[in-house]
Amino acid sequence: MYPVRMTWMIYGASGYTGELIAREAKRRLLVPILAGRTLSKIAPLAQELGFEARAFALSSPVEIAQNLKGVAVVLNCAGPFSRTAAPMMAACLTTGTHYLDITGEIPVLDSAHGHNAAAVAANIVICPGAGFDVVPTDCAAAMLKAALPDAEELWLGFDAGQRMSPGTAKTMIEYASQGGKVRRGGKIVPYPTGAGIRTLDFGRGPTRAMPVPWGDVASAFYSTGIPNITVFTPAPLPLELAMRALSVLTRSAAVTAWLQNLIGARLAGPTAAQREAGPAFVFGHATAPDGRTKELRLTTPNGYTLTVLSALAMTEHLLAGTLTPGVTTPSRLMGASLILSLPGTKLVTPP
Repeated sequence: MYPVRMTWMIYGASGYTGELIAREAKRRLLVPILAGRTLSKIAPLAQELGFEARAFALSSPVEIAQNLKGVAVVLNCAGPFSRTAAPMMAACLTTGTHYLDITGEIPVLDSAHGHNAAAVAANIVICPGAGFDVVPTDCAAAMLKAALPDAEELWLGFDAGQRMSPGTAKTMIEYASQGGKVRRGGKIVPYPTGAGIRTLDFGRGPTRAMPVPWGDVASAFYSTGIPNITVFTPAPLPLELAMRALSVLTRSAAVTAWLQNLIGARLAGPTAAQREAGPAFVFGHATAPDGRTKELRLTTPNGYTLTVLSALAMTEHLLAGTLTPGVTTPSRLMGASLILSLPGTKLVTPP
């Protein structure tokens, strides 16, 4: 066990997922510092749970570093991570604080690896993508690589099947104008929104699926070295048409801002009953140069519950052990079996 005195922080604790993690930490008798940009949003939850509250923006490197002094691990839950990850990582390199976040944003996951030499020098671990969807699909990718070591193409997919939190929806809006992304020949390249439709079985039977610009396009490459990666999600025709329209509308910064403000005012994340109503489904398919294939399917708790479980498991791992410093991925940090160690997960179709 790690020393009780060792401190850690949830930044963005007043957001939908941050609050869920804070409440589960309390249930586990963990004692994080709750932090965010606005004290009036953080203080009520901190007072209710009996945790320390801190408020600081991410615009001043000096202020961030002052607030991270003595903090062993920071779990960043404040999105969009395109705005929060870089300044927080930079501060962690200064203060010697391990860094986790729950992003699924390709640029954040990819650019983090540029800090590897600095992380090794600072003797810290940087591991973005500590939640859903990255953890289950990253572990699926690692399992498939172990089962088919010479794989050259990887398909990953998830069927979350529930409403989004405001933060997730805002991130989706922010990146919609950039279109799709896939990895080809080891490089992340553009892919037209709505292209590449195919029929896949995520675990609930064959369904129409489309490629999406999700985090594993970045992270699974660092976990497996597989050079060609596509991530899919179920795509009934109305969703495909909506995504095509959104990719055009969000080319206007004004429209993007309006949509994000609308989401913030009107959208709420799923209720506890909705989170418990059904599992999420994860799919993976690897292909070798000679045509040999391996496939797997996982079921997990819904995405937000899974994020709580995986983020806290990774936080406790960083607090507890002797670690190899550097930038890493969930499956490299804790092994591909990480996903199966979390309550409510099941390997339905082994590779």
